[in-house]
Amino acid sequence: MRVLAVDDEQPALDELLYLLRAEPAVTELHGASDATGALRILRAHAVDAVFLDINMPGLDGMELAGVLAEFVHPPAIVFVTAHEDHAVAAFDLGAVDYLLKPVRRQRLGAAVRRIADRRTRTEPEPEPGPGAAGGHEVIPVELGGVTTLVHRSQVNWVEAEGDYARLHTDTGSHLVRIPLSALQDRWREDFLRVHRSYLVALGRVTGLRTVGSGTLVCLRGAQRVELPVSRRQVRELKQRLVHGPHPSPDRR
Repeated sequence: MRVLAVDDEQPALDELLYLLRAEPAVTELHGASDATGALRILRAHAVDAVFLDINMPGLDGMELAGVLAEFVHPPAIVFVTAHEDHAVAAFDLGAVDYLLKPVRRQRLGAAVRRIADRRTRTEPEPEPGPGAAGGHEVIPVELGGVTTLVHRSQVNWVEAEGDYARLHTDTGSHLVRIPLSALQDRWREDFLRVHRSYLVALGRVTGLRTVGSGTLVCLRGAQRVELPVSRRQVRELKQRLVHGPHPSPDRR
């Protein structure tokens, strides 16, 4: 079982990781001190269960659990908290268990077994890719101490800005420290890099327009946008638009 533990208090996180590490069923273990760190880990690693504190700065545990529920393959959630008054809301969110601090080894073991039992009762699923699959992938954007969650399905196009990328949505733009090339690889199923500076959501394309010797791709959204397409990408863009937003074969 692949497990992520999230707690903003380092001693509590260390104790939780220590207890989980002693469980034979836990084969892979990660720790995070807040929701932003948890989402970074989930983008890089698929996990089966998240042991989650509730009271955390920024996005709290309940809000993070709501985001995780949107994943194509949502992990099992176990809340670990010092407060009893959130139990009803936790189970309304589909939590597998609700542990009170200080966590007892036997109680934690029972939660792990409950998750394992649920997994054996369900049909085997295709192996999920890292993080939230498909359009439900979430990019945490931090600005002025506030974390905004931008869903991949909200992004119309992405613009390169050095080692950063600017995500353009209907409600505005968000600068994230992710190279455009990384998003190009991760989002290749329904995005295409049409220019060295631009990655576009194929589902938002309304047409192509020829201007002189060049080509512009037209995108729908809150505002009409036209972006340049490099000559070597015009053919692939047309093929992807005709045959649907599926991954194109690797070029060697």
